[in-house]
Amino acid sequence: MQSDSNADTKLERGLGIWSATSLNIANMVGIGPFITIPLFIGTMNGPQAMIAWVLAAILVLCDGLIWAELGAALPGSGGSYHFLNETFGRMRWGRVVPFLFIWQFLVGGTLELASGYIGAMDYLRYAMPQLEGQIAGLGIPGGLNIVAALLCLSITFALCRNIRVVGWLSVVLCAGTLLTVLIVIVSGLFHFKASLITIPENAFDFNLAWFVALGAAMRIAVYDYLGYYNVCHLGEEVREPAKTIPRAILISVVAIAAIYLTMNICIIAVVPWQEAMASKNIAALFMETLYGRQVAVFFTWLIIWTALACTFAILLGYSRIPFAAARNGDFFPIFAKVHAEGKYPIYSLLALGSLTAVFCFLPLQLVIDAAVTVRILVQFVAQIFALHWLRRNRPEVSMPFRMWLYPIPSMIAFVGWIFLWSTSGTVVLVSGLGVLLSGVIAFAIWNRIREKTPQTVSH
Repeated sequence: MQSDSNADTKLERGLGIWSATSLNIANMVGIGPFITIPLFIGTMNGPQAMIAWVLAAILVLCDGLIWAELGAALPGSGGSYHFLNETFGRMRWGRVVPFLFIWQFLVGGTLELASGYIGAMDYLRYAMPQLEGQIAGLGIPGGLNIVAALLCLSITFALCRNIRVVGWLSVVLCAGTLLTVLIVIVSGLFHFKASLITIPENAFDFNLAWFVALGAAMRIAVYDYLGYYNVCHLGEEVREPAKTIPRAILISVVAIAAIYLTMNICIIAVVPWQEAMASKNIAALFMETLYGRQVAVFFTWLIIWTALACTFAILLGYSRIPFAAARNGDFFPIFAKVHAEGKYPIYSLLALGSLTAVFCFLPLQLVIDAAVTVRILVQFVAQIFALHWLRRNRPEVSMPFRMWLYPIPSMIAFVGWIFLWSTSGTVVLVSGLGVLLSGVIAFAIWNRIREKTPQTVSH
C-alpha cells in the first residue's frame, strides 16, 4: 500500500504532456531563430537557404523518433547519458561511451546555453543603446558580455526550485515565447511582399562549395531545433513516460518546424534578405520597418524574455545529466547531491551555470557551430547504434513506443549527422576531436581511480 501511495504521489507531482511539451517548445524556440536568421541566409547568400530548414526538419524528426523510442523504453534522468549507459555501459569497453558523452556535454551543452545569452545582448544593445557605454564608463570590463554572464547566473538560481513549481513556470515561459513568434508571423502575413523573396543567380550550382554551404546552413537550422529531446533528460520526473515522452517530442518537432518555416519566410518578405543578412537584431529591424522604433523596442524586450525562457528550459533538463551520471558512480560524486528540501541537483545546476557564464565571452558564430558539431559523434550518432543494439540484444526491455518505418528514419538520421559533421570547418572539427581525445585520456585516469576506490552507488 505504501508503494502505491508513493507511485501516486510521483504521478501527481511529475511533468504531464503540457508541461513536458512546453519545456521542449520553450527550449526549441527561444531566441535561436531571432539571432541566427542573418547567419543562416548568409551561409548560402540568399533565401534558397530555406532548403536547409526543410532538410534539418526532416533530420530532427527522424532523430526525434530515435529519442522517442529510447525515452519510452528507458525513462530516467540524464537523457543520452542514461541511454548510452544502459546500452553500452554493461560492457567493459562500452563504459567509455557514456563517459565521453558527459565529457563533451560539459562543453557542447554549456556552449548551447551561452549562445542564447550572447544573442540576447544584441537585442539589449538595440533596446538600451547607451548601456554599453555606461558599463565602460564605470570601468567594468567585458561590456555587455558581463551582463550576459550575470543573467546566466540569475537563471541558475531561479531554477533552484521544486520540479512541480518549475513545471508550471515552464508553461508560463513558453506562453511568452510563443507570443513573440506569433506577433512576427501575424505581422509578416499582413505585410507580406512576395516580390522581396528573390533568388540570386547561380543559387543552385550543385558543386562542392554549394554542399559545404548547405551543411553550414543545416547546422544553424539544427541549432535552432535543438531541444526537441529535452523531456528525455527529465524521464524520472515525467508522468506516464511511455506516452508523454514520444508525444512531447513529436508534437514539438512538427509544431516548431511549421512555425520556423512560416516565420522565416514572413521576415524576408518584409525585410529584404540582403538587408536581413547584415542585421544583428533582425526581429527588431523587422518590427521597426513595420511599426517604428518605439514598438520595436517594446518587442525587443519580449525577445529578451524569450531568451530567458529558452535558457531556463535547457538548463533545467541539462542539469539532470551530470547528476544521473554521478548518481550511478560514473562521474564526480558531488554532482549527485540534491537539495534537502527542493530535491533538485544543486551542484550540477551551479556547475553548468558557471561554465555557461564563462562561455558568454566567446563570439556567437563560433559558439553556435561548436555547440552542434561537438556532440554529433558521441551523442546523436552513438544513440543510433544504441537503439539498434537495444533492439537486437536486450529482448527483456519493454519497447512501448516503436519507431515508424524502422529502420529507415534511423538511416536518414545517420546520413544527415555525418553530412553535418563532415562539412564543419577545420577549426571546429579539430577542436571537437580534441575534446574527444581529452575525454579518452580523462576516462583512462578516472577509470583507474574508480577501480582502486570503493564505489557507493546511490539509487
